[in-house]
Amino acid sequence: MNIGFWMCVVLAIPFGIIGVVFAVLKEKGAKLVSGFNSLPKEEQEKYDKARISRDLRNQSFLWAAIMLIGALLSFILTPYMAIPAYLIWLVLFFKEVHLDARKAFEKYLRKED
Repeated sequence: MNIGFWMCVVLAIPFGIIGVVFAVLKEKGAKLVSGFNSLPKEEQEKYDKARISRDLRNQSFLWAAIMLIGALLSFILTPYMAIPAYLIWLVLFFKEVHLDARKAFEKYLRKED
């Protein structure tokens, strides 16, 4: 049993499913984003929901791809190839984590004309 392969597959599947959900829901998918759904409705209107959903879709697919590559390399080469896959994923994950919802979504603010 190749533990590195299975550890990567276990995360690749949910990331892929989340990416598909955001791809299907498009702009409505922004409601599923943690922190965004807790903002007041008036404030939510200030943000580009389609861009939020698109970025989360792309992010989820990227994470799934990293884990699939890690699974493939773990299966072909050595189970230890899961370690770099997880390290790359952790760097990308913590790059996107913000404790303050307003700071997390400030790049999605609509430009006022």
